[in-house]
Amino acid sequence: MAWMTMMRTWVEPVVAGSQVASAFYDTALLLVVKNYYNQTNSTAPSHLLQDAQQKAVSNFYIIYNLVLGLSPLVSAYGLSKLGDKVHRKIPICLPLLGYLGSKSLLLLLILLDWPIEVMYGAAAFNGLTGGFTTFWAGIMALGSLGSSESRRSLRLIIIELVYGLAGFLGSMASGYLFVGFSDRYREGTVLVSCSIACYAFCLLYSVFVLIVPKSAPSCTAKAKGVEEVGGQVPACTGAAESAQPSESSSKAPVTPSKLIIIILFVAAILYDLAVVGAMNVLPLFLLREPLSWNAVQIGYGNAAGYAIFITSFLGVFVFSKYLRDITMIIIGVVSFTVGVLIMAFVRWTFLFYIARAVMLFALIPLPTIRSMLSKHVEGSSYGKVFVLLQLSLVITGVVTSTVFNKIYQSTLNWYSGFCFILSFLAGCLSLLPLSVFGYKKKLEKDSKK
Repeated sequence: MAWMTMMRTWVEPVVAGSQVASAFYDTALLLVVKNYYNQTNSTAPSHLLQDAQQKAVSNFYIIYNLVLGLSPLVSAYGLSKLGDKVHRKIPICLPLLGYLGSKSLLLLLILLDWPIEVMYGAAAFNGLTGGFTTFWAGIMALGSLGSSESRRSLRLIIIELVYGLAGFLGSMASGYLFVGFSDRYREGTVLVSCSIACYAFCLLYSVFVLIVPKSAPSCTAKAKGVEEVGGQVPACTGAAESAQPSESSSKAPVTPSKLIIIILFVAAILYDLAVVGAMNVLPLFLLREPLSWNAVQIGYGNAAGYAIFITSFLGVFVFSKYLRDITMIIIGVVSFTVGVLIMAFVRWTFLFYIARAVMLFALIPLPTIRSMLSKHVEGSSYGKVFVLLQLSLVITGVVTSTVFNKIYQSTLNWYSGFCFILSFLAGCLSLLPLSVFGYKKKLEKDSKK
């Protein structure tokens, strides 16, 4: 029953279940927070109510995102090292346990009328058990282990595709689940309960069903093994960025270039800064005039964002056959920067969806950068490298979220799309290290001729 064993190595069920749960929770939290501050600010004059609510919700998310982003710094690296040395499922199972506990606090908040500040504690508990930082690094490590270098970019983008499809379906249903049972239950009760059930399924699947795949040998490892028996080295086929075949005269594995790893880290951080900056203020932007979206429209808007996972997957599936990894990353960056520039001028719903459509390849850069990093490190270090990247992105995200939320509050009455212009500029900056990387690769290629 080899096929059953192979199926048990797939992380996709965990990715799908956790992302449906996350989509439910994100919609529920936003609307619960909005309703909470709508009640507490109900005595304010009507013409000031919306701005006061926007600032209150924004301030809540500043603190919430700070706690959620900084608390994994305590445990993420240690959990990932445990994953590399003890068991690969540790960085997946422990964060899922944290998700389950923290999301349960939102349900208790709704049922028992607890103050909204309870969610700061929920965010801390989530982060101290690893949070998304450790969870996603663990998922990427398992995905990389079970794939060859030539197909790794495609393998990781498939995981991202499943993530996006699950988020799309969860977002489409979330608005209806939030308000659909309000005649029998408090608003949000059913939605948060569904989120908790999904996380429980993921945890049980990870503990009792999921098995760790065997590591796929790299080109360098193959070369070294063939050398020892005096044979010739077979070439590794695949995308243009795959590792080059080692010559039989080599005496040791190729040492990865620290400069390449640093360049890839800088490019990922700058691009993530652009994305996080825009996406953090987007929900507030949609709740405010001129759009003033309701729960169902918010769900549709989130679903449109998750649809980008599908188009990005199709992009990698086609582009990887003809283009280098670095070219695919640049296409993704350009797609996002143009789309976010359009978002800065959105005043009607249809223009929002045009901006989202232009971002169709926006999710190509980060998984492709992870794929390129995995080709420059040993398999035993995947978890450590991925969590270092994820921690870098988390720290960037925390700082960016705080700064952009404050900028949004300051420009709320002047020009509410100003943050999107800043994201556009940050996205353009991320092209600089990518250009350096491309130039370095060109020099290396020319020197071999």
